[in-house]
Amino acid sequence: MKPFRRPPAPGTAAVVSLARALSKLGFCSRTQAEKLVREGRVEVDGRRARHAELRIDPQRVRLRVDGQAVSAASRVYLMLNKPRGVVTTTSDPEGRQTVYACLDGLDLPFLAPVGRLDRASEGLLLMSNDTRWAQRILDPASGVEKTYHVQIDRVPDEAFMARLQAGALDDGEMLTTRAARLLRHGRRNAWVEMVIDEGRNRQIRRIVEAAGAEVLRLVRVGIGQLELGDLPKGAVRELGDADRTLPLAGRAVPAGKTLGSAR
Repeated sequence: MKPFRRPPAPGTAAVVSLARALSKLGFCSRTQAEKLVREGRVEVDGRRARHAELRIDPQRVRLRVDGQAVSAASRVYLMLNKPRGVVTTTSDPEGRQTVYACLDGLDLPFLAPVGRLDRASEGLLLMSNDTRWAQRILDPASGVEKTYHVQIDRVPDEAFMARLQAGALDDGEMLTTRAARLLRHGRRNAWVEMVIDEGRNRQIRRIVEAAGAEVLRLVRVGIGQLELGDLPKGAVRELGDADRTLPLAGRAVPAGKTLGSAR
């Protein structure tokens, strides 16, 4: 496997909590950082840290974990084809497999998922240690569109498709749909394409259920200009400069090389 060609990491100017600093430097998640501090494994300027909420400027202090210096990791941007049945967390108290199993064997700093896909959903998931880039994608004001292919348990008619297009009011939340179209159908079920520009909890499933159908499979196939394409399940690709340009809208740009896969 060839090494990554990574852009240099930008500086981190803001004063943040110690746990946040370790996360922003790409060393670990904030939850993991808090655990490291509790265990007495983190030093700030040669002194053992006592509190994960200690405010520091990462550019002005020396950080060590288990005696090893911590410095800013190069920025990494990946797209992953998340398999069905794995969870989008760093660890799971129930012992279920997480998306990090797909990164086993790859020489990577700590990466965080950009948004989530629930356990039953599959498809395109972005991962990065660039928190600013991730936040811009997740910010509703960015209007980044997410495209899903959804298998439902019925053959839709025009009225049903109109309900999908209209969105739904569910538990006081207005769930919107940018576009909905029929892809194909059999005798008892069908695949539809739905596009949204929000990220509300179970948004697609709730809209489909409100329209009168059940989701059998849910696959995210696009985020803005990025398309899942033929990336195998469990495999990852590095994103190139053009892929990371915002706004993520318009024609898809081919992603980088395949780095590996896990089944």
